[in-house]
Amino acid sequence: MSAGFQCKKFYVAHDRCAMKVGTDGLLLGAWAPVPAAGNILDIGSGSGLISLMLAQRSNGALPITAIELDSDAAEQACENVALSCWPDTIRLIKGDILTYQPGERYRLIVSNPPFFQQALSATDAKRHQARHNDRLPFAALLQKAAELLHSEGVFALILPPGSAQNLLALAQTQGWFVTQYCAVRSSDTKPVLRLLLCLSRYPADTEHTSLTIHQAGGDYSAQYKALLRDFYLKF
Repeated sequence: MSAGFQCKKFYVAHDRCAMKVGTDGLLLGAWAPVPAAGNILDIGSGSGLISLMLAQRSNGALPITAIELDSDAAEQACENVALSCWPDTIRLIKGDILTYQPGERYRLIVSNPPFFQQALSATDAKRHQARHNDRLPFAALLQKAAELLHSEGVFALILPPGSAQNLLALAQTQGWFVTQYCAVRSSDTKPVLRLLLCLSRYPADTEHTSLTIHQAGGDYSAQYKALLRDFYLKF
């Protein structure tokens, strides 16, 4: 198993993280709308991948707070940040987002959250925590994000379709509005694999888009390459 993932401008070690660098995190880090000003919060930062991507996209100009519950992952994320080009941009906190009480509100909150509900437990406790939302159910996540979000901010997430629909049903009852809804497919002939979502606390029309990862023949699509070209070495 790989000890880490090399991007064009930074390296992410992930051998001590339950969840490794994967397509979900790369998609969210490249897709989430970076604000022109203000600060950013990364909930469940894992290895620090998404925070590092957002630091690169904002040229290190926006303060980023990354919070991670697992001690090993938080320590490795700290090391990844320290070795990056933006050691002073990202502040890593080892802690529980549900008890986090900052004195600030965030223009962008991002999360690649655990999404398995009442599923068979992973045999590894850390992997279970990273994948199952026992410790961070969607209702609590949405409530906390609403508490921490700036009035003009957005909450960006990535989820499988079924989990996304569960979250969106809860979001509607809590007064959230969907501003962006991007359906991700591995290819044109495959069903939707993931949904990239942006939620806000203010009324807004929903922008519907789609993204296909692979073109016919199996190569990465031009659309996917354009989104990830600043990060993938092969692009």
